[in-house]
Amino acid sequence: MSSTFQKYGGFGAVSRVVLTFYEMILDSDIVGHHFDNIDMARLMDHQTKFVSALMGGPSAMTDDRLAHVHHAIDISVAEFDEVVRLLSEAMREHGMDDRDIREVTREFEARRGFILRPGVQ
Repeated sequence: MSSTFQKYGGFGAVSRVVLTFYEMILDSDIVGHHFDNIDMARLMDHQTKFVSALMGGPSAMTDDRLAHVHHAIDISVAEFDEVVRLLSEAMREHGMDDRDIREVTREFEARRGFILRPGVQ
């Protein structure tokens, strides 16, 4: 059986999902402020690789790297939950079925501890 990454068309499809995802994020009153003064092209490239990995595609993003790049960002539980919700919505908008969306978000949730700083609510 092929991966979810392959099922939906690889990097091209993931790039489209990530573009929609960041349009939603930038419009979000909950998480949009985290992306002020950020190199969005670079971030979207990294996020495309990360989401690809969550979908069973190739990855260069380790859990240690996730922890490193997020260590100085105070991301709250509510903000993390909003990102998961927006990613789910973007995937749904691009035709992914609910079972595959749950699989990807489960993989994302498994990395919650590497993204949130201990003690941040």
